[in-house]
Amino acid sequence: MSIEKKHLDITDRVVGKFGEGQLNLYLEKEKIGQMVAENDYDLKQGYVFDNSRFYQIADVLTGKDKKYVDCDYDNGWC
Repeated sequence: MSIEKKHLDITDRVVGKFGEGQLNLYLEKEKIGQMVAENDYDLKQGYVFDNSRFYQIADVLTGKDKKYVDCDYDNGWC
């Protein structure tokens, strides 16, 4: 098992709200950035805008989750 950085598409969850003379961007209740110009965004670390989509960069576990199983075949359980 290892940890990889993945880009999770959050576009459908990003909301824009006008405030302080600018368009602020939110993911749920967290402010993640603001619009600087058309298709140009100043985003917090861990977020990116690419190909008209917003992404959150997250650590994701990859690979098989190996588990130890102790079987007692003599007594009929595993």
